[in-house]
Amino acid sequence: MPAPRDQLAVVVLGGGTVGAQVVRLLEEQSDDLAARVGARLVVTGVGVRDLAKPRPGIRPELLSDDPAALLDTGPDLVIELMGGIEPARELIMRALKGGASVITANKALIATEGAALHAAALEAGVDLYYEAAVAGAIPLLRPLRESLAGDRIRKVLGIVNGTTNYILTQMEATGASFDEALAAAQALGYAEADPTSDVEGLDAAAKAAILASLAFHTRVTLEDVSVEGITSVDADDVAAAREMGFDIKLLAVADLVESGGAPGVCVRVHPTLVPRTHPLAGVRDAFNAVFVEADAAGQVMFYGRGAGGAPTASAVLGDIVTAARNRLTGSTGPGESSYAMLPVLPLDAAPTAYFVHLRVVDQPGVLATVAGAFADHGASIRSMTQKGEGDQAELMILTHPGREAELAATVTSLRTLPSVDEVLGVMRVIGEGR
Repeated sequence: MPAPRDQLAVVVLGGGTVGAQVVRLLEEQSDDLAARVGARLVVTGVGVRDLAKPRPGIRPELLSDDPAALLDTGPDLVIELMGGIEPARELIMRALKGGASVITANKALIATEGAALHAAALEAGVDLYYEAAVAGAIPLLRPLRESLAGDRIRKVLGIVNGTTNYILTQMEATGASFDEALAAAQALGYAEADPTSDVEGLDAAAKAAILASLAFHTRVTLEDVSVEGITSVDADDVAAAREMGFDIKLLAVADLVESGGAPGVCVRVHPTLVPRTHPLAGVRDAFNAVFVEADAAGQVMFYGRGAGGAPTASAVLGDIVTAARNRLTGSTGPGESSYAMLPVLPLDAAPTAYFVHLRVVDQPGVLATVAGAFADHGASIRSMTQKGEGDQAELMILTHPGREAELAATVTSLRTLPSVDEVLGVMRVIGEGR
């Protein structure tokens, strides 16, 4: 056992919204945290890029624009909240090699450099925690890594980006266009001035990689995730989905898939039709939820606020307490579990049901022609609904689960049919509508 200590030194890298909240909570709740940890947590410095920028909630004497110098003081815990790949990666590596345990909320870094960071932490005998990297305040990664460690997880699917969920909720509730809903999200601070990472699915993809790595004990990186954002979703798609008994959600999905008799992992992010009876359909506005299916536990859902300064700081504080306790006892928590090393499979490996929305000429024989295009490419129709009067009609088709290649070939064929005026939309589906 290490010698008893009455305090631990903490360096925070990043003084933005989350960093300021973490520093505030560490100082305001100092007595309670000391009682929970067994030693006082003392913030010895906060590394920032610009000393001239106001940092409400952070004492000026803590601020430094030389984060490397703060690491050289020998902190026990380093909290990285800068974001981005560099200089965050270099600083975290320096902290780990210097013997500090690291807590980060940096999803992009963990999704791209997680293996190297875990290896450095293992070599140094310290902790690397990142609960706040996925779904903000929702306790999610620790249950996957520890509470469900004895179970076999089959599927993880969830809403892990609050910006896109708010946009899709507004489109469904008000009939707004994508651009109108995005503007509303930006006005409320749910979306950045440049929302690309959110609306193109990149933020969710980084989180999907982390979730899949933990769930399936396999290294999954951001490059392994198939990504499709919500920029092509329009009001007509939302209205058609509602008519069929679905809501549209941007889902992160990770499946354990049997391919050629051997298991593999398929990870993707895309807009999805979710039955209104499914728990995920009720997750609205900027909230997040993750649905887990496991052999013994069955179906489990985690729900809560997935972003924001205070919720994210709550997850960071949880990791700080755990890492600090380990520091005092000379132990470490679970590290990377990649023993399974399952192959990461392409999108086509996971059979998926689809919704296909067509505008067609309203005349005899059209339904048979359309159905024939599906049959010709091995895509099986589950249901077909027609609406509209006059010279044109809309067909809303739900398929049975099938392969991506089959559906893609079917859609290509449909676009060549004289009776099909337009393919209005194609989207993946989970479950069944009404």
